[in-house]
Amino acid sequence: MIQGYAVADVRAAEDRVRAGLEDGELMLRAARGLAEVVAIRARQQDAARIVVLAGGGDNGADALYAAGMLAGEHAVEVIGIATALHEPAAEAVHRAGVSVHLVDPEADAELLPPAALAALAEADLVVDGLLGIGGRAGLRGAMAAAVRAVPDGAYLLSVDLPSGADPAGLEALGEAVFADETVTFSMLKPVHLLPATEPAVGVLTVVEIGVRMEVPPAVERLEHTDAADLWPVPGPADHKYTRGVVGVVAGSEGYPGAAVLCVTAALETGTGMVRYLGPRRAEDLVLASCPEAVPGPGRVEAAVVGPGIDPQGCEEPECSDGQVQKVREALDADTALVVDAGGLQTLAFWTRQSGRDGVPVEGKLRRRTAPTLLTPHAGELASFLSTVEEAPVTRDQVQEDPVGHARRAAALTGAVVLLKGSSTLVVDPDPAVPVRVQADAPAWLATAGAGDVLAGVAGALLAAGLAPRDAGSLAAYLHGRAAHRANPGGPVRARAVAAAIPATVADLLAV
Repeated sequence: MIQGYAVADVRAAEDRVRAGLEDGELMLRAARGLAEVVAIRARQQDAARIVVLAGGGDNGADALYAAGMLAGEHAVEVIGIATALHEPAAEAVHRAGVSVHLVDPEADAELLPPAALAALAEADLVVDGLLGIGGRAGLRGAMAAAVRAVPDGAYLLSVDLPSGADPAGLEALGEAVFADETVTFSMLKPVHLLPATEPAVGVLTVVEIGVRMEVPPAVERLEHTDAADLWPVPGPADHKYTRGVVGVVAGSEGYPGAAVLCVTAALETGTGMVRYLGPRRAEDLVLASCPEAVPGPGRVEAAVVGPGIDPQGCEEPECSDGQVQKVREALDADTALVVDAGGLQTLAFWTRQSGRDGVPVEGKLRRRTAPTLLTPHAGELASFLSTVEEAPVTRDQVQEDPVGHARRAAALTGAVVLLKGSSTLVVDPDPAVPVRVQADAPAWLATAGAGDVLAGVAGALLAAGLAPRDAGSLAAYLHGRAAHRANPGGPVRARAVAAAIPATVADLLAV
């Protein structure tokens, strides 16, 4: 399991270790590890000139000490952007004979010293030590100007985090370093994993400096072994009913293909049986593609509701082709659910109908008590929140703060929220539970029908007995890996992803 820890917890852990060491030893450990990585990258990149950008905090001190350690074998210059640099680190750089250009942090691009601009213009490798976990989001003044002056061809390596990125990983990237590589120390932080900031991190390298965490993480990511441990493997005594029966309420006269993709994915994932409920056209297509599917109602361990269902204007039960009413019946039942696509807007209306006879009660929302997993993309989450909270929320707002909006939906509904995207979030309604984030899929997977496949996988895992958080995380992991297998490095259709699931599972479980 990849784990990232909250900034306050990281600081506390570092303070515990620092208390048992000689003054400055922990910082020197970080600097030595950083210098080793920079030296390796300099050889790999054939970098003749290294420029270190150093701020006035501990992150800048790590970079300064590393600059002094590198000076014996490399041409190194320092651009210090601070009212004053870390004094012992600055003395170490001076003793090593490294040139330091000190710049007022409030200066703008026009006031950067010509010598500093010239040094950056000739740099082959730039070390970003401007801001650390104590910094705030966004670069300003001379820091922003210096980063903009880094040549496009230079290898850009950040210390601990890309300067200007929110250490908590929550604020969208603005003026910030977009690193080729980030070197962090002992453990990851949310900035390295969460979707708002991860694009700026580049390759992530962890240097061990002897700090151990004694608290739960803030962020988690499943790896191969975690997924294999979670996967429900049938035993010799199992049969189709004990392996889990999935109900699927998906598809409509207008969008029958969603039903085919969802049912196919559930079957390919290895569920014991799929019961399908939908209009005749969709049912015919489902049975033509998946003769194992059983049409009609019956007992299920979990159900997927909503793919390919259009609830637009469907506040009344008799609207559409009966599918919205089936979704409402599933919401009322005590059955584990995956709620996707059109089911989300139906859930939004259902949530607000908290009083007797479906009349909303001021300040009161209805919640399901059975395990529930919501699987929106950013636009669907915006529509859901707009309806439930009766205040407009836009797709852009969700994309700017995906964790915050997913947490709001989870808190409102009591459900686990899987927010789809290039990095998929799985957020528990309990804020103390770590956010899970999976980034396993190729960009080619952003295609029609991919969400229907994901919903089918999640439904099968939920029916097999996994909790919603594990079912969602594992489904996102497998979905991404199956997309890679379907057509490595090239375009991929949703149906091909579904077809690749069995071999992907077999590979996952191979000893």
